[in-house]
Amino acid sequence: MRKEIIELLKKENKLSDEAISELKDINIHDFSEIIEEIGTQPTEHIKASEISKDLDTTWAGKNLYVFDEVKSTNTVAKFLAMNGAENGTVVISEKQTDAKGRSGKAWASPVGGIWLSLIVKPNVDYSKLPMITIGTGVAVAKAIERTGITSAEIKWPNDIIIHDKKVCGILTEAVTTFNTIDSVIIGVGIDANIDIDDFPEELQDGTTTLADELGRKEDENVLIRLFLEEFEKIAETFNEGDYESILKDWRKRSYSVGKIVEVREPFNKNFDAYVVGIGREGALIVEKIDGTLEKVISGECIIKK
Repeated sequence: MRKEIIELLKKENKLSDEAISELKDINIHDFSEIIEEIGTQPTEHIKASEISKDLDTTWAGKNLYVFDEVKSTNTVAKFLAMNGAENGTVVISEKQTDAKGRSGKAWASPVGGIWLSLIVKPNVDYSKLPMITIGTGVAVAKAIERTGITSAEIKWPNDIIIHDKKVCGILTEAVTTFNTIDSVIIGVGIDANIDIDDFPEELQDGTTTLADELGRKEDENVLIRLFLEEFEKIAETFNEGDYESILKDWRKRSYSVGKIVEVREPFNKNFDAYVVGIGREGALIVEKIDGTLEKVISGECIIKK
C-alpha cells in the first residue's frame, strides 16, 4: 500500500524525487489529507457533483473521492479507512492500472467502466463477511435492473452475470486491528460503457457490458448513484439482522443454483457438485457426487458446461 500511495502522490506532483528519497523517515499516513485533496480535483468522465446531485441516501456516498487514475481503488480506500474515513466513504477512479480480483487475479479496468470502493464500518465479526458480499451483489443487480435490464443474475460468490457473461465483480476486504474488524472495503467493478476490444483477448468471450446489453451508453454517474442507493437499503436490512430478506433477493437472481459446478476451495482438492442453494450465513450449499451436502464458505465455483 505504501508504494502505491507514494506513486499516486508523485504522479500528481505532490512529492518531489528528493522528498520521496526521504520518505523512509516520514509516516506515509501524514499524507491522507493530500490524497483526499487529489480525490476532489476535476475529472473528465465521472464527477462527484453529478453523483451527489440527486443521491437519495443518508450516509452512503456522502463523502466521494474521484480520481482519474489509480492502481487500485481498494488500496486507496484502505489507506483512507486507516486514517479516519467515515462510514459510507466512496473512492472512484476512471481507470485502474493494477487492480486485482479474487485470488489475486488481474482485473482489467479501462476508461468507461465503474471502478469504485466503498468503506463501511459494520461492527461485525468475520463470519458475516460473506453476507456483505452477498448483499452487495444484490445491490448491484438491483441498480442494473433500474437501467432497464431485467436479466441480471448473481453467480456465487461475487459476479453479476447477464446472458451467461460477466458484467461485474465484487471484492470484499477487511481492515483489521488484531482480531477486530475496523472497516470493510467493498470493491465493485462494473463493465458499463467499455468497448469489449479494450479487454484482454482471453476475457472477451466471457464478458459483456451494460452498453452492449442496453444498446446505448448508460451514464456512469447515474449508475453509481443507483448502486449507492440500493446498497444503503441492503446495508440497513443487514444491520437490522434481516439476512433472510437479503438471501431471498439473492435466490431470485441466482445464476448458480441448479447448476453443476467445479468447486475450488483454498487448500482443498477441487471437486464437482450440484448447487442446492445458499445458507443463512452466505455459504453455498452443494451436493457432492456421493450425495453428501457440503457448505462452501470461500473459493470459486466454476460452472460446468
